[in-house]
Formats: sequence, C-alpha cells, structure tokens
Amino acid sequence: MKNVGSVHLLNHAIADELQAVHQYMYFHFHLDDQGFKPLASLFKKTAIQEMGHVELLAERVLFLEGDVEMVPAGSAEKIIDPEAILVKAMAMEEGSAHFYNQAAIECGTKADAATKQIFEHLVGDEEGHFDQFEKQHKNIKRFGLSYLALQSSGVGTQENAEVGAD
Repeated sequence: MKNVGSVHLLNHAIADELQAVHQYMYFHFHLDDQGFKPLASLFKKTAIQEMGHVELLAERVLFLEGDVEMVPAGSAEKIIDPEAILVKAMAMEEGSAHFYNQAAIECGTKADAATKQIFEHLVGDEEGHFDQFEKQHKNIKRFGLSYLALQSSGVGTQENAEVGAD
C-alpha cells in the first residue's frame, strides 16, 4: 500500500524525533553532571518516549512501502543552562505538535486515516511533554535555580523523611 505523500511526512517526523532524542540526551547528560537529577531524569524519560515515536513512525513508513530515513533534522545544540534548556525543549515540542497537526490534516485530505491517527496521537504526546517542561520552567522562574537544587537534594521528599526517622 503505497502513499508517497504520507511517507514524506512520516520521514520528516522521524528526523524531528531523532533530533529530539539526541538533544534531550545531551540535556540529560549535562543536567545530571550539574547535579540536577530530577530534571535530568525527565529529559532521559522523554528521550526514550521520543525513541518510541521513531519506532511507531518507521513501522508506518515500512507498511506504506517506503524507506525509513534515519537522519536527524539537525544536531544537538550545546545548551547547558537549565532555564535555556527548558526554553529550547518547549520550542521543540511546540514545533512538533504544530507539524503533527498539519500532517494529520494533510493525511486526512488524502484518505490516509491510519497515518492521520498516528499524527493525532503524537500531538497529544508532544503537548504532554511541553506541559512537563513548561511546569519546570515556570517553577524556575518563580523560585529560581534553588528550585532545582532543592529537588536534587531531596529536601521534603519521602525518601529523606524516612532517612531522618532512623
């Protein structure tokens, strides 16, 4: 079942997702190195979810008898400031959600309902990622970088409460 237009859109999405995986793992490494473990973990978890998106998109490309192009849309930007990292991540997620909405519309007009549904599903995932990054960004704006430091030190966490009870 060939659909060249959908394959092109899917490969564009694969390129964006691969770039996100590379960027988010770069962020994960640097945030972890700075001691911001919870935020680093969020980026690692999101990168793994983005890898799942690549797999989903690639499976659809192959079903449509296309070739999967495993080339990232761009290289990882070297950003290490936590606030700037979140701004970049929010922009990436917002851009992906916009593209996936447009791709879903285009697939719908070309009677490719299954690919349309994949893009619609991805919109929800990207909006969820955006929401997580936006919450962290708002907290940094509100409380400063001490917000991340307190998260990383475990102040007020159940784990610390249990250690203090000994």
